[in-house]
Amino acid sequence: MLQILEDHFKAKGFTEQTPIQKAVWGPLVNGESIIGLSPTGSGKTIAFTLPLLANIISKDGTQLLILAPSQELAMQTTQVVREWAALLNLTVASITGGANVKRQMEKLKSNPEIVVGTPGRVLNLLADRKLKLHNLQTMIIDEADELLTDETLRDIQDIERYTSSDVQFGFFSATDKPVFDKLEELFGIEVNVIDVRAVDNTQGVVRHGLMMVNNSQKVAMLKRFSHIKGFKALIFFNQLPNLKYAASNLKHEHVNIAVLGGTQRGTDRADALRLFRQGKVQYLLTTDVMARGLDIADLPAVINYDLPNSALTYTHRVGRTGRMGNEGIVVNFGNDHDLRKLKQLVGKDFDLKAMYFANNKLVDQRPIMTGSQQSGAQTSTRITVENKPTSTKDANLTGSNSKNISKDKVIVQQPRILSKKEQIAAKKKARSRKGSQKNKGMRRKKD
Repeated sequence: MLQILEDHFKAKGFTEQTPIQKAVWGPLVNGESIIGLSPTGSGKTIAFTLPLLANIISKDGTQLLILAPSQELAMQTTQVVREWAALLNLTVASITGGANVKRQMEKLKSNPEIVVGTPGRVLNLLADRKLKLHNLQTMIIDEADELLTDETLRDIQDIERYTSSDVQFGFFSATDKPVFDKLEELFGIEVNVIDVRAVDNTQGVVRHGLMMVNNSQKVAMLKRFSHIKGFKALIFFNQLPNLKYAASNLKHEHVNIAVLGGTQRGTDRADALRLFRQGKVQYLLTTDVMARGLDIADLPAVINYDLPNSALTYTHRVGRTGRMGNEGIVVNFGNDHDLRKLKQLVGKDFDLKAMYFANNKLVDQRPIMTGSQQSGAQTSTRITVENKPTSTKDANLTGSNSKNISKDKVIVQQPRILSKKEQIAAKKKARSRKGSQKNKGMRRKKD
């Protein structure tokens, strides 16, 4: 590592490289094409940035191209790479869809040494001859398991045709995919597979929980969670109508939220992410546009308002918490059918068990209720959290951040929410019982 980069590495508080950073350093410096596999939050961006910066020549055109699946991830990567590149007087340009293309063209006139972008916009600017890659040394495909599918795969193949035949490739991903076995066929290259997932322990303890709650009660539960001191969560939705419905109702209940959706303007999406990172809003509601790669420091919780349809999506959603050794919790909303389906989907990797929620706390025993409390109770929720290495003990998860979360299994539940039909039936039963007692009293008087 160059001395100036090493000094900055230590100044940022890093004591040593993560497994993926160590493993890919030599191959990348030597110009080898690789596949780097490591868990979410293990420092992949720095893993490919630092070794490649040492080979870039200042003022010699674009030599490093980094492709990301979303505008948000591309912007985050740009910020990370720019911080390190500036130490070597290298420039970085961000080229993404949803942003002002004229401004991007202006940036490219200065021939930045590094370009970070989304495949569609990069390809368009190559076709318009605004971006030139004749001096390109390396192409990095971040979140490769997503980018090497369907249309984006074709875009990347088309981008590769604008480069020289000896360009170096780096594919990085948290999950393995069959397409990685076809890279020689797709790009005419041989790649070395570097998989550190089995030895990487940079991810903190993440507890995976279930909350048994009907669709009509999900917003109410988010409202309750908002009263937990310091609670902050990234909330995932499968469909925009559900997101809009929840956002409208939470705003009506004066819960501070922001929304991040694919249909928003780029500036609005950037503002939502900034407000959440700065702690100015408690909830960030989003679709899977946020599920990959984004790093939100010390995020204590992820909530799946809508359960994901695949194990891969679940893995990337929950990877937003528990990053770089921090602890986290994942709460999944659903009914019996939903939760059974989720267990079938991810049961091999995540152990889902019950938890109790009461009095704005998560506790490991079912709350003991008096008779008056039982008659007045109208809510019931079950949460499930998972922590395989430890035994069940008490835990209080009302602290100001994720570090307050106990490392033990926790089971928390509050009384079940009665449906309107059940409430009406209960009232009828109570009236019937009261009438029966009255009739008995009248018969005694006659006797």
